[in-house]
Amino acid sequence: MTLKELKVGQRGLVTSVKGQGALRQHILDMGMIPGTEVKVEKLAPLGDPMELRVRDYQLTIRLSDAENIGVEAIPGEEAPKSQARRRSVTEHPGLGEMGKFHPKGTGNPLPEGEVLTFALVGNQNSGKTTLFNQLTGANQHVGNFPGVTVDRKDGAIRGYPNTLVTDLPGIYSMSPYSGEELVSRRFVLEEKPKAIINIVDATSIERSLYLTMQLLEMDVPMVVALNMMDELTGNGGSVDVNAMESLLGVPVMPISAVKNSGVAELIEHAVHVARYQEKPLRQDFCAAGAVHQSLHAISHLIEDHARAAGLPVRFSACKLAEGDSLMADQLDLDANEKDGIEHILVQMEKERGLDRSAAMADMRFSFIQSVCEKCVTRPRESRERQRSQRADRILTGKYTAIPVFVAIMALVFYLTFNVIGAFLQGLLEDGIGRFTQWVDGAMTQGGVNPVVHDLIVGGILEGVGSVLSFLPIIVTLFFFLSLLEDSGYIARVAFFMDTLLRKLGLSGRSIVPLLIGFGCTVPAVMSTRTLPSDRDRRMTILLTPFMSCTAKLPIYAFFVNAFFPAQGGLVMTGLYVFGILMGILAALVCKKTLFKGEAVPFVMELPNYRLPGLRSVAQILWEKARDFLQRAFSVILVATVVVWFLKSFDIRLNMVSDTSQSLLAGAAGLLAPILAPLGLGDWRVCTALISGFMAKESVVSVLRVLFGGEGGVAAAMSPLAAMCLLVFSLLYTPCVAAVAS
Repeated sequence: MTLKELKVGQRGLVTSVKGQGALRQHILDMGMIPGTEVKVEKLAPLGDPMELRVRDYQLTIRLSDAENIGVEAIPGEEAPKSQARRRSVTEHPGLGEMGKFHPKGTGNPLPEGEVLTFALVGNQNSGKTTLFNQLTGANQHVGNFPGVTVDRKDGAIRGYPNTLVTDLPGIYSMSPYSGEELVSRRFVLEEKPKAIINIVDATSIERSLYLTMQLLEMDVPMVVALNMMDELTGNGGSVDVNAMESLLGVPVMPISAVKNSGVAELIEHAVHVARYQEKPLRQDFCAAGAVHQSLHAISHLIEDHARAAGLPVRFSACKLAEGDSLMADQLDLDANEKDGIEHILVQMEKERGLDRSAAMADMRFSFIQSVCEKCVTRPRESRERQRSQRADRILTGKYTAIPVFVAIMALVFYLTFNVIGAFLQGLLEDGIGRFTQWVDGAMTQGGVNPVVHDLIVGGILEGVGSVLSFLPIIVTLFFFLSLLEDSGYIARVAFFMDTLLRKLGLSGRSIVPLLIGFGCTVPAVMSTRTLPSDRDRRMTILLTPFMSCTAKLPIYAFFVNAFFPAQGGLVMTGLYVFGILMGILAALVCKKTLFKGEAVPFVMELPNYRLPGLRSVAQILWEKARDFLQRAFSVILVATVVVWFLKSFDIRLNMVSDTSQSLLAGAAGLLAPILAPLGLGDWRVCTALISGFMAKESVVSVLRVLFGGEGGVAAAMSPLAAMCLLVFSLLYTPCVAAVAS
């Protein structure tokens, strides 16, 4: 039978994993190898995908992909897990310290003053971002990896000026399944960091150590950070860290990134192994047998090629054994060498009784299992897991998931636009208004030149100030979205929305960029890097502008206040819903034309619900606020000054008393007849829409400048024309930053 045929609550033993290519390799890397026990936890509210319990973590997979996994049903109820006895403490091997293997001050020290570069690597949802923030504080900058739109964060370790930590994307293995895995792999192999900080989820060690083993094969100095140790010990579990160090051959540090516990010791060990280039003491994890013999034979065969290409021999041999075509190309093997490797692998498959990819995954998980048996006291079912199960009965329930999701998003928007964000916006508006009045009075008393006076008060302060007043709304919305994402709820949304999005030709993973699109289109476009398919990435990118970003909020709020104050919530909701409906229509068209084919497979971990780290949320809010302010004082400031100049002077550079005689009126007048059928034939409205291409927020500032405030706009336009402008602003081209992204 297949995995698809297992009923909810039923357990099975994996007997085979069919299929081919990157998806099959990814499924194997996630622990679904022959002999593994799986349990069907639930089906999504719409019947697909399914949620599985495998190796003590939750995994989602579509029914169509579950058909490729053969299982043998396990009868009877699940046996209670036996509690392993608490391990005795072994003598500390001293890796990276004063110890036996590398006495402090020896090894192969780097030249004094050389920058120590670190790669921070770990699974998704392992607390990597929290640890990165603890390591670097505010001393970090964000960019992209060369040649790809995958975010990279770099920062120096606090208190260590000659250091640089690069936060790599969250990955599960070094196999080329997704763009993040390729980026991480290339960074370690090509950028050659001085050391790796590998963060491991202590509550899911068996799954997390799979990536650790591949990192050890790369032969780079490394420390392992066992994160969330407070959760593990709080639920009765423990880890014999000394024994694990001895088995892995690298320093292992128990930490809690959220509580900043153990991080200082982690830094000391990481800096030490980087400075003295103390490489892992072990890279061979095979038990005697066919896999062991094959890897050693391949290593001898490719050793000269690996050295010439600057690649670690063991890692290269393992990737070739998995059938990794990228590694074969990098090594530049000739036909005879490729044939020799193929004969070795065919013989290994015959002796082992598994295909090459499954045999390699089984080798790694066999070693991991032995490490866990010797070092890990399994906890009872965690409070976090029990809490997640109770929450999921409602949050992912068959009849409750989608209504609750709609209610949560409605509450977020209500609190943002009507309560918290609106209250803070009112305070800021009042402050900006008082400051503008003070500057106006001071300049009047001082007899400042009328042109300069008008520029500062009527141009800069009125224009930029009106946009700055929306900063509280933007920060509030990002605050709620960050809470939902860090808590683990967004992963559940992807789980139960997959079936609906697949009808549009997308994967459930696309829900994350689309939701971020309600905040800002630029990070939404960037977040599509988490989608492993080019097709899904491009299609999602084209749909994100239909989600009303926070830059459009100033436009919505301005016209709602001016024309529809009694129906503000209804109009706002209508605009958001209309944008979503237009996105659905566009998706259906794209599915039949530009992006024919099926959505990417949906294999994703469902983390336990956790309280978001306040530091991480605060860091995100600061970054979003900073980005907004930078735009407000750059693009919007320039746009406001340019518009003020064009509306204040005529073609002879004389100041005009009537803006209809200005340079701006002449330029916008060419566009006005085209938009006249929409009720937008006023040259001032056309001017504002043109400036909106630079930054959507500037539409409001330009309208204020040209019409002389909200009252002027309300007097010049009808409610129908105002609604047409709102819909036009919703649908026309996104800002230049989003287009560039």
